[in-house]
Amino acid sequence: MSPTLQGSILLVDDEAAIVRALHRALRIPLGNGVKIVTCNSGSEALAELIAQRFDVIVSDLRMPNMGGMELLALATDIQPGCVRMILTGTADFTTAQEAVNQFGLYRYLTKPWETDELVRHITSAIAFSVEQRARQDHATQWVASQGQASPEELERRRLEAMEPGITEVEWDAEGCVIMR
Repeated sequence: MSPTLQGSILLVDDEAAIVRALHRALRIPLGNGVKIVTCNSGSEALAELIAQRFDVIVSDLRMPNMGGMELLALATDIQPGCVRMILTGTADFTTAQEAVNQFGLYRYLTKPWETDELVRHITSAIAFSVEQRARQDHATQWVASQGQASPEELERRRLEAMEPGITEVEWDAEGCVIMR
């Protein structure tokens, strides 16, 4: 018996019907261990990326106001460890190449999707994300064992890995903390 898949996915598409279809296609095959959050715009997705950690983000390429490339660029800054994927109705090699080179895109998938293939790619992306996090945790532990980081720094790194941005504090001119 294989272990239950654990992780979180952010699905972004400006067409509500597409997001619902993706959610239906993924919900049962991925199981209860995978949290799926859906958004219908880049701005909604940014709010979710700030609010919680995701293992994988799957975005449409062409959306009004904020396209998938812009969203993924911002997602890279907010959550560098989040695996990024594009799912688009446009099979454009130049755009795909740019996305892979510029954002370290994990996969460039096209609509309409084949459900088994989509599940396979997302399962692989979640596993990759979990493996990356484990490697980072191992490296942090090694640094600690070498006495190269204080207990406070190790705790800061642990908190940042769980909730990116949590240890960043902004102050206003009067010295008050600015809450996002």
